[in-house]
Amino acid sequence: MGLPKHKISKSRRDKRRTHQKKDVPNLATCPECGEAIQPHHACPSCGAYKGRTAVETEKE
Repeated sequence: MGLPKHKISKSRRDKRRTHQKKDVPNLATCPECGEAIQPHHACPSCGAYKGRTAVETEKE
């Protein structure tokens, strides 16, 4: 197995890792309550999905 002959600099190492980053999740607004939600998920605050109540939530 080969071994490196020279030290890889931090700059060169970090250039190789530029594609290994986290993406910001996409957000949509809930048509019922207007809160930010993930697309294709039920709203955690009001429980609505595609214009109907999918999840029962407690009202305060």
